[in-house]
Amino acid sequence: MQFLSPGCYVRLEGRPDWGLGQIQSVVGSRVTVNFEHAGKQLINMDRAMLVSADDFNRSH
Repeated sequence: MQFLSPGCYVRLEGRPDWGLGQIQSVVGSRVTVNFEHAGKQLINMDRAMLVSADDFNRSH
């Protein structure tokens, strides 16, 4: 998943209300993302799915 690098824009599947997020850091399966409407969140990729904002826009 090359889109999982600092500076990339993502959305959290299942939480469209959080808006667009920008990845701050990636350590193993833990990704820190700063979301428009939810602030900074630590996402465990073993339990949640981040999708590239580019991929999200193409499918919606």
